[in-house]
Amino acid sequence: MALKVGQQAPEFTVTAADGRALSLAEFRGKKNVVLYFYPADFTAVCTKETCGFRDSYEDLASKDTEVIGVSIDDDASHRKFAEKYNVPFALVSDPDKALSQKFGATGGLIGLLGKSRRVTYVIDKQGVIKGVFQGELSASKHVDGARAVVATLT
Repeated sequence: MALKVGQQAPEFTVTAADGRALSLAEFRGKKNVVLYFYPADFTAVCTKETCGFRDSYEDLASKDTEVIGVSIDDDASHRKFAEKYNVPFALVSDPDKALSQKFGATGGLIGLLGKSRRVTYVIDKQGVIKGVFQGELSASKHVDGARAVVATLT
């Protein structure tokens, strides 16, 4: 089950496909984080969602917000995906679904297929979850919802 608005986001430290080390602690007090889980690179809805965050990235970044995408795909797939679609933010491989489990992005039908569920979190600078968006088939719900929540954060 996904985490809820008002909860403290679980800490994490990961390495992005581009080699950057990322941790929620490094953003504390500095940046909000949009952390989105998606089933797979190069699939229709996931590509639409990632491109939506790409197209919104400049606006989000101007509001002290970093975007991180997470799926079970390996780093090579993420690098190809990022290159093909000019993704300016970090993509993280979660093959053992450890991060997905921490954030409740497992289970359901897509979980039976061994993939992470589509769940997006907006985490403020204090590490508190301010927005949660779920739904396997709606990319725009996640992107538009995250942008709306970020607009309310200081």
